[in-house]
Amino acid sequence: MDLPATPLRSATVQPFFDAGTGTVSYVVWDHATRQAAVIDPVLDYDPKAARTHTASVDRILACVRREGLSVQWILETHAHADHLSGARALQAAAGGRVAIGERIRAVQAVFGPVFGAEAEAAAEGGDFDHLFADGDSFRIGATEARAIGVPGHTPADMAYLIDGAVFCGDTLFLPDVGTARADFPGGDAAALYRSIQRLLALPGDTRMFVCHDYPPEGRAPHWETTVDAQRQGNVHVGGAATEAQFVALRRARDATLEAPVLLLPSIQVNVRGGRLPPPEPNGIAYLRIPLNVFGQAPSGP
Repeated sequence: MDLPATPLRSATVQPFFDAGTGTVSYVVWDHATRQAAVIDPVLDYDPKAARTHTASVDRILACVRREGLSVQWILETHAHADHLSGARALQAAAGGRVAIGERIRAVQAVFGPVFGAEAEAAAEGGDFDHLFADGDSFRIGATEARAIGVPGHTPADMAYLIDGAVFCGDTLFLPDVGTARADFPGGDAAALYRSIQRLLALPGDTRMFVCHDYPPEGRAPHWETTVDAQRQGNVHVGGAATEAQFVALRRARDATLEAPVLLLPSIQVNVRGGRLPPPEPNGIAYLRIPLNVFGQAPSGP
């Protein structure tokens, strides 16, 4: 889907929507230097055939080439459970440093043993080129940016404040969709509420770009809102919703949700910084499926 670019003050945002996973990726580039960051790129994956391809990455690369950009950063908002990261495929073609929040170490420590990758978990974030701490400042060319820790959906969620706009990952969806689940290992609904309040404390006219959209029937996919619109109208935290009310709502809702379709392949790739598992001696790479670990068994009659 070809989408319109959005100007900020010193930078431009180009969104890319992946309808199969409801994911929005972004290219953000500095006007003065043509340096760019790519946020949450997608590696396409066919779960029936266990085959990856790079159509989504190729669309981003076409934008990079068309605009004459140099990729400086590849920013992950968290270790996604609903799509495979295209970070390494993008890096191989265009360069850039793959970065995520430093608390990815906690996520790796949980999921490394689940997928039989204890040695990799012991590397403590080593699959990424850079780990951001909460509050770290950085630049995309001449454009100022800041990492904001927003744990809750996962322990490692990070939002990025770039040129007066915030890229919030899965912490908030559009106002009519609400917020992300908090029932993954290490997730915490109370922490998610407090992280949301950090974002809602930004100036009301701050533009907010979400990582996913699951539009209600009759609405086309969209990905941009404002902090003020979230304060007033978010169906989970808008108005005067208290932490206790939100936690009760989130826990009740999460109890009804199935595991994401791509949870198992996504997590074991994404905690590796988008790297696919190394090939076995026969030249084939394998994903692992841990039995009876995730989800719930169906209830009896």
